[in-house]
Amino acid sequence: MKLSDFIVEFLEQNKITSVFELSGGSIIHILDSLHKKKKIGIISMHHEQAAAIAAEGFARSKGSIGVAMATSGPGATNMITGIASCFFDSIPCVFITGQVNTYEFKFSKPVRQIGFQETDIVSIVRPIVKYAQLVSEPNKIRYYLEKAFYLAREGRSGPVLLDIPMNIQRSNIIPKRLKPFKKPVIRKNRYDINTKIQESIKALSLSSRPVILAGGGVNLSNARKDLKSFVEKTGIPVVTSLMGIDAFPHNNRFFCGMLGVYGNRYANLTVANSDLILALGTRLDTRQTGTNPKTFARNAKIIHVDIDKNELNNKVRADIAIETDIKVFLTALNKTLKKFDKTKLAEWQKRISDYKKNYPSFLLPKKTHINPNFFINKLSGFLPDNAIICADIGQNQIWTAQSILLKENMRFLTQGGMGAMGSALPMAVGASFAYPKKTIIAICGDGGFQLNSQELETIYHHNLPVKIIIINNSCYGMVRQFQKQYFNSVFQSTVIGYSSPDFRKLAMAYKIKALKITVNSQISKACKWLFKDAKPALLEVKIPSHIQVFPKLSVGRPIEDQDPLLPRNEFKTLIIKGNK
Repeated sequence: MKLSDFIVEFLEQNKITSVFELSGGSIIHILDSLHKKKKIGIISMHHEQAAAIAAEGFARSKGSIGVAMATSGPGATNMITGIASCFFDSIPCVFITGQVNTYEFKFSKPVRQIGFQETDIVSIVRPIVKYAQLVSEPNKIRYYLEKAFYLAREGRSGPVLLDIPMNIQRSNIIPKRLKPFKKPVIRKNRYDINTKIQESIKALSLSSRPVILAGGGVNLSNARKDLKSFVEKTGIPVVTSLMGIDAFPHNNRFFCGMLGVYGNRYANLTVANSDLILALGTRLDTRQTGTNPKTFARNAKIIHVDIDKNELNNKVRADIAIETDIKVFLTALNKTLKKFDKTKLAEWQKRISDYKKNYPSFLLPKKTHINPNFFINKLSGFLPDNAIICADIGQNQIWTAQSILLKENMRFLTQGGMGAMGSALPMAVGASFAYPKKTIIAICGDGGFQLNSQELETIYHHNLPVKIIIINNSCYGMVRQFQKQYFNSVFQSTVIGYSSPDFRKLAMAYKIKALKITVNSQISKACKWLFKDAKPALLEVKIPSHIQVFPKLSVGRPIEDQDPLLPRNEFKTLIIKGNK
C-alpha cells in the first residue's frame, strides 16, 4: 500500500471530514491520495496562513481535531501563525507538511540547505507545538500518526506537526506490519479531587458575594451545559474572560459581562467586590487582572480549576488549586452539591444588577455617525439563534466582545494568546465547513481584513454562508489609540502611511454582494439585508477614526478603575465598605 494512501485512510478512520491546504510539490502525493477519497473534503485556500487558521476555526467550532497541510519551505513557514495560535489557545489541530526527499535533507551536515525549499520546520515549530516529528522511516508512519492524534487531544489540547518527505510519501508499506502507538497509562488521584471539591463547596457555602469566572476551558471541555446547571442550582453570577465569552448565555439573568482590561465596567466591579472567585479554565493573565496582580480581587478567596498544573498559582495565588478537566470538576460538583441557599445572595445580585444598569457597554448615540458598540448591540437582534461569530483582532474584537448578546447555542470564536490580525475571515471558512448549515459572521477591521482578503475567493468558490462585516475606521485603530495615549498622537503607520481599498468594489470583484452604511438610521435595514438569504455578503460599516475602545484600563490601575475614570466620590460608593 502506498504510504500517502495509508495517511488518508487514517484521517478517514479518525472522522476527519475536511482538510485545509494550499498545494505544492512536496505534498502532491498526499493530495492525490485525498482526491481518491470522496468522504474527506479538500478545501484549497489561497494562503497557507489562512489554511492553518481555517483548521483552527474548524476545531474551535466543532470541538474536534482540525487538519491543515502545506508544502515544504515557505508553505510550512507560512502556517506558523496559525500553529502558534492553536498552541496558546489550546486548540487541537494536526498540521502536515511536505518535505524534500530524505536524500536531499541536510540532517546534521553543516550546510544551510541541500534540497530546493528544504526547511527544518520541525526544529522551528517545536516551541509552539505539543509534538513535532520528521518522518524519515516509512514503517513508523502509523506510530507517528496515532501519537500525533492522541497528543493533540490529551490533557491540555494543542497542535502537533508531522513533516513527511516526498520519498516517504510514495513508499510502499504493509499496514499489518506497522508498529502502533500505545497510550500511556495515566493515573488520577480521584480522592484528592473529591477532597478539593468538598473544600470548594464549603468555601462557596460560606461566601456572601461569590462570582464564577468562566474561561476558554469551559468550551474546550464541552462543559457549557454543566456550568449552566451549576448556576441555576446556586444563583452565583458569572463573568467571563474574552476566550470564555460564549461559555454562558448572555440573556441569562446571572450573566455579568466580560472581565478584564477591556472588559465591561460592571463585570470588573463585580469581581472587585466579590469575596470568592471560582475561576474555571482561565489563565488569569494580565489582560484579566491588570498589570499589577496584587490589586486583583483583593478581598476574594480564589478557587482556581485548570487542566494545566503550570497555570495554577502562576500569576495569582489560589486558596484552592485544582488540577483537572473543567467538565470533570463541574460534573462532580453538581453531583456532590445537594443544597445551596440562594436567598443569601439576593443583596449581592441586586448590587450587580445596579452595576449593569448604571454602567452599560454603550449609551444611545447622540450623533448620526455610527458608534461601534451600539452597532454590535443592534446587530445581535438580527443574528440567527445558532450563529457562529468570528471576531478579528483589534478594536473590532473588543467592541464586539463588549456589546454582543450571545444566546445559548451561539458561538464566539476569536484568538486570544496569538492575536493575529486577519484571522477572522479564514476562521469563518473553517467554521463554515464544520457546520455547513449555520450562518457564520466574520467581524473585521479594515486593517486586519486586508491581511487575508484573498480568502473571499474561497468563500465565493464554495458559496459559503459567511457574512462579513468590516468596521472601517480608516486606520489601525487599536495601535492608534495607544499612540494617542502614550505617544502624543503621532500616528505613524496607523494613519500616516496607511490606506485601504474600496471594500465594496473588492467584494464585487470576487462576485460577493456588498453594502456600505455610514449613519445609525441605516443599521436595521442593513442587518435585514445581510441575513435575508444564505449567500455570502459583505457589509462595510464606516465609523469615524477618532472613536476609541472604552472602558479601558491604564497601566498600574486595578481593574475596577478603568478609563474614562469615574468621579472619585462616585467611584468610592461602588466599592463595598471594608474592601481596599
